[in-house]
Amino acid sequence: MKQIKFTVAIPTYNGEKRLPKVLDKLREQINTEHFDWEILVVDNNSKDNTAKVVQDYQKNWSQSYNLRYCFEAEQGLAFARQKAIEAAKGELIGFIDDDVFPAPDWVSMAYKFAQEYPKAGAYGGQIHGDFEVEPPENFGRIKSFLAIKERGSKAHLYNPENLSLPPGAGLVVRKKAWLENVPQRLVRTTRGGNDFEISLHLHRGGWEIWYNPDMHLDHKIPSWRLERDYLLSLSRTVGLCICELRLINIKSWQKPIVMTKIVMGSLRRAILHIYKYRQNLQTDLVAACELEFFLSSMLSPFELIKKQFMKSIAVNKTS
Repeated sequence: MKQIKFTVAIPTYNGEKRLPKVLDKLREQINTEHFDWEILVVDNNSKDNTAKVVQDYQKNWSQSYNLRYCFEAEQGLAFARQKAIEAAKGELIGFIDDDVFPAPDWVSMAYKFAQEYPKAGAYGGQIHGDFEVEPPENFGRIKSFLAIKERGSKAHLYNPENLSLPPGAGLVVRKKAWLENVPQRLVRTTRGGNDFEISLHLHRGGWEIWYNPDMHLDHKIPSWRLERDYLLSLSRTVGLCICELRLINIKSWQKPIVMTKIVMGSLRRAILHIYKYRQNLQTDLVAACELEFFLSSMLSPFELIKKQFMKSIAVNKTS
């Protein structure tokens, strides 16, 4: 019986049009002959023909590695990723979104890195933007909001204390590390902060979080994801989850201090930003997104308090 070493997990929702290209890219993987691996599509309650797309591929699948399918009814990326962990046969799980396309050696480089860095509980590589239209000027300052990461040619540790972490698109985790440290139900269930929360739990468990420059992915960015309303909304989402993420590995007595620092630090950054770009905030989209992030980060402690208050009301109503 084969011992699967690596699982490529693809969480998808209504991905019938996006999945084929991802699966085709995975069929082109090279240098994987020395270990056994598999592909696992996690259908997160899709309403389209996602299941049929996978079934059609399975009928004509001649590769030595398996293509598997599973279904997760509970909506949310966190639930799809948890389902992948439970269903994966591999010791390593590499998450690929249905709009990112791996280089031909992505799987082999991901597997190799795990052998060279046994203390790495999670790691991500380089994610390059494949833009349908030209991004706005100075877009590099906010490209990380769209999970675009290009951190140079040398492997290095991320800094979880400063929320310097790899995005979920292309994140590789050790199944053992996840099962021992990541809660079955995470606080962040959607794309906003879910990937960082995973790495923070692994870090708290003593695992290292790494950047591997030899893993390359292309992230398809359609034109609508560069429109002003979308980018401002995305910047707001990223900012509002800052406090919740920072408190994950903080002791109870430290929380008021950290929350105060977030408010005051973000307020200072917002004021300086307004002073610097005061003439251009209406015309400079990148500057406007940065301001939205600073303001939302400042409000994130209050957003968390509101969230906890609403949760306590809901619990009281059901008890």
